[in-house]
Amino acid sequence: MTSKRYLIIGGVAGGMSAATRLRRLDEHADIIVLERGGHVSFANCGLPYYLGGVIEERSSLLLQTPASLGSRFNLDVRVRTEAVAIDREAQTVLVRDLVTGEESTEAYDALVLSPGATPVRPPMPGGDRMLTLRDIDDVDRAMAELEVAPRTALVIGAGFIGLEMVENLVHRGLDVTLVELGDQVLPPLDPEMAAPVADRLRDAGVDVRLGTQVTELHSDTALLSDGTTVPAEFVLGSIGVRPDTTLAVAAGLEVGERGGIRVGDDLRTSDPHIWAIGDAVEKVDAVTGEHRLVALAGLANRHGRLAADVIAGRDIRVRDALGTAVVGLMGLTIATTGWPEKLLRRVGREIRVIHTHPASHTGYYPGAEQMALKLVVDADTDEILGAQGIGGDGVDKRIDVIATAMAGGLTASDLADLELAYAPQFSSAKDPVNMLGYVALNAVEGLTPSIQWHELDAAMAAGDVLVDVRTPGEVAAGAIPGSINVPLDEIRARVDELPAGRLIVHCKVGQRGHTAVRLLAQLGREAVNLDGGYLTWQAGESARTHAEVRETAAAA
Repeated sequence: MTSKRYLIIGGVAGGMSAATRLRRLDEHADIIVLERGGHVSFANCGLPYYLGGVIEERSSLLLQTPASLGSRFNLDVRVRTEAVAIDREAQTVLVRDLVTGEESTEAYDALVLSPGATPVRPPMPGGDRMLTLRDIDDVDRAMAELEVAPRTALVIGAGFIGLEMVENLVHRGLDVTLVELGDQVLPPLDPEMAAPVADRLRDAGVDVRLGTQVTELHSDTALLSDGTTVPAEFVLGSIGVRPDTTLAVAAGLEVGERGGIRVGDDLRTSDPHIWAIGDAVEKVDAVTGEHRLVALAGLANRHGRLAADVIAGRDIRVRDALGTAVVGLMGLTIATTGWPEKLLRRVGREIRVIHTHPASHTGYYPGAEQMALKLVVDADTDEILGAQGIGGDGVDKRIDVIATAMAGGLTASDLADLELAYAPQFSSAKDPVNMLGYVALNAVEGLTPSIQWHELDAAMAAGDVLVDVRTPGEVAAGAIPGSINVPLDEIRARVDELPAGRLIVHCKVGQRGHTAVRLLAQLGREAVNLDGGYLTWQAGESARTHAEVRETAAAA
């Protein structure tokens, strides 16, 4: 039997997953991996932590070598080797050895493209000073600069990688400035969920500059678009990435509107003999069904394996992408899946939103930490559209459970009936995910209507009365302007004191507010709950206040 010849362009997560899976499925195939860089298998997600000294040894980042892959999997792995052009008709690839300059031609029965994405580098004077972090060569350049012991650092971009770099540079003892063009850190989050992240950064001494951008880099400073200058001996850009589609475009493969390689649900490109995986590929969004770019290591790994399955003749279909992600920052865990409220409202989707502030485990067991969870739900179908979480221990598992529920087609109300592991040190008998389900079920059944923090001002301007049902001691520590205080336990006796009209009730996190709404409804009053209570309103107002300060400064 004639052996197959498989050619894989690009290593690391997607390419090496495809190569090793193909070997497990076909011992007799010729499998060649071409990698333009000097390392074919490394922990790219660990690069910021090596720079910060959390990962102490560079060798810990190097997972496999061409020799080890050849020994275990009989793979022909070639580093410093570039795929120059694809001849689709002949089913060959022109290959160049970047060390010797020699060129050769490699034939294939199946070709897998895993070129990844390239960092965005906006043109600016002095921009060549800006480092990026994609591979081992990049981390070596960055480490060489850090070993000179700079005192100040500038990180451009407040996404996941940018925040990881900020944390690690602070860990090294540098004074760090973070610049983000958008009006919040972590753009995938909603503003009230991102505000505590920015607060944590500021508390750690990070100079957070939002709504501005770097226009010039000088020898040890940077000029921002708002006219200010910030110290910047060490500069790292994490502005985003673009799909590396150079080879695919030159070969005439279909590219989508988002700029990524277009593939079907079997990861096959517009050429039946070529597959594509990883950050260079557009994914189908699980919420909207549209194509979008999702640059995540987990997807690249899974899709590498699935592409190999399809090539080997298995009937495989790729799931749509939720974009589930997590990042750690200075003791916080921040996680997200699906779509945020702000984007869903922008596209006109009718939604319900739920905020809760549960403890990571039972309050009586030592070490419980409060978290903030947000669930975004289709108002008509109860479909879960997205979730976000921020806090300490346990945030990641709650978002993972919700992402799993979304993949399984469970509704928000179904979360109430999930049977989840419980012991006092791990959770509560009513897990935070169950609690989200209870709130969703109450909304579906019409038991507890609610409004959002950003809807409060308009509702009060229209005549609604805000009733704070917390204790007087809690109110003294901080209250929403314009509210009146009637503690929950006094409502029955004082209901006649409440002004006429619709009442908006709130407590600290929403739970006592729910009880107050149910009580008032049965006492003949129209009442709604301020979703997420005082804590959610406070976070939202913090985000809004900082935005207003920036707008005022820009107008001055």
